[in-house]
Amino acid sequence: MVVMSAHRPIPDIIAVIRFAVAAAVIATGFGPPARAAEPVKRIGIYVQPYYEAARDPSGSPRVAVHKSLDVLLSSNERNDIVSARDAVAANTRTITPMTMMVLAIRLYDVGLRDQSVFWFYAAKDRYGAMTEVIDGAAAGLSEVDAAMKSFAVLAGPIVNGYAFCDLDNQKKLRAEALAWVENNPYETMFLERIAGKPGDRHANLKRAIEDAKAAAAKERAYFDDPKSLAAFYEARTNNAMEAKYCWK
Repeated sequence: MVVMSAHRPIPDIIAVIRFAVAAAVIATGFGPPARAAEPVKRIGIYVQPYYEAARDPSGSPRVAVHKSLDVLLSSNERNDIVSARDAVAANTRTITPMTMMVLAIRLYDVGLRDQSVFWFYAAKDRYGAMTEVIDGAAAGLSEVDAAMKSFAVLAGPIVNGYAFCDLDNQKKLRAEALAWVENNPYETMFLERIAGKPGDRHANLKRAIEDAKAAAAKERAYFDDPKSLAAFYEARTNNAMEAKYCWK
């Protein structure tokens, strides 16, 4: 069973995975005023049975997403997390979106936040594309589906909180992550033993990538509008987002 560290409804996976403009804005500044402006230096969430953050910064998280990488991903040493990142980057064809998501969390925890943003976006886009190709229910992936929703809902506001400290950098990382997903298709989607959705799998993947590109374009257009941009930054200021996420 997947357990979230916050009591809130989990939205439909497509709404979570695609970068709808409204979702991006809500996750990065709009909403009730923040109670405090303490810097957020770690992502303290848990999504059982796959990930459980340590109860305090000195502890180590419990990780169960990839047998050969779990030890590295549970380390608090930056070099170990970098090694995990390099291993993920060397296995682009078969690495799971969930492993990429946990990598993003751990990169944030050790201060490599630009890389965290990249892998978080890439994990969401890879999984979003996969859901348009594989029939998750028929393939018995309901628990994985719920876990990915939980990761996106719980880690997203923190990762995006930092990402939008520099809008130009966010746009660059967003584009790079989507390009990575397009250029490194997840081969598991094409295994015949895994139930697929109706239609040609490669065609379904191409359509999913185009949908993701369209959603990213809408997000860019929103922030290209001066009024929207001004409202966005006003909300970030009112909610102390700069102090929470833009620390050096």
